[in-house]
Amino acid sequence: MEVLLFGITRDIVGSDKITIASEESPETVAQLKEWLEQRYGGLSALRSLAVAVDNEYADDSTALTSSMEVALIPPVSGG
Repeated sequence: MEVLLFGITRDIVGSDKITIASEESPETVAQLKEWLEQRYGGLSALRSLAVAVDNEYADDSTALTSSMEVALIPPVSGG
């Protein structure tokens, strides 16, 4: 599974994507968030981190498969 990263999530991880081996692939968005926070602690500071699965916003209960496109959408600010 590949997880695409944007904005501050890319800065925290130090890359524009994360590849998760199929044997480690989380089954839900909630499990993905836990997996990411265990490996990249700085992501836990982002309170409103959104996840998109196949170009649609997803909630924590959304099921994942290794063939899905997953992206982390950080909070957006500006003026």
